[in-house]
Amino acid sequence: MSALWDLQVQFVRAKAKLILKAEELGIEMTDGDAYRDPRVFGAVGVNKPNVYGESKSCHKSRLAQDFNVKNEEDHVKLHDEWDKLGGSPRIDHDMNHYSFSYQGMR
Repeated sequence: MSALWDLQVQFVRAKAKLILKAEELGIEMTDGDAYRDPRVFGAVGVNKPNVYGESKSCHKSRLAQDFNVKNEEDHVKLHDEWDKLGGSPRIDHDMNHYSFSYQGMR
């Protein structure tokens, strides 16, 4: 398989571990955006008109998931755990974003 495939598999496992950790910590969470299909959002490096999101987004490579929680403090706790799982560094203005770095994207 490809290096991207292997990273996607690791990412899914890390998401599962994060969800279980949130449960352990008593943090309720819901899913937000995950995969952004290129037919709708454009290929990596492309922005389609009237469509939100970064042109170079790990969502387009199946390496990002947005999770929604009730407060910012919960995101801080979850990102501390995400760091331990090998996740990309948090983005302060996009705390619901959890991703793995790939080709300079996070």
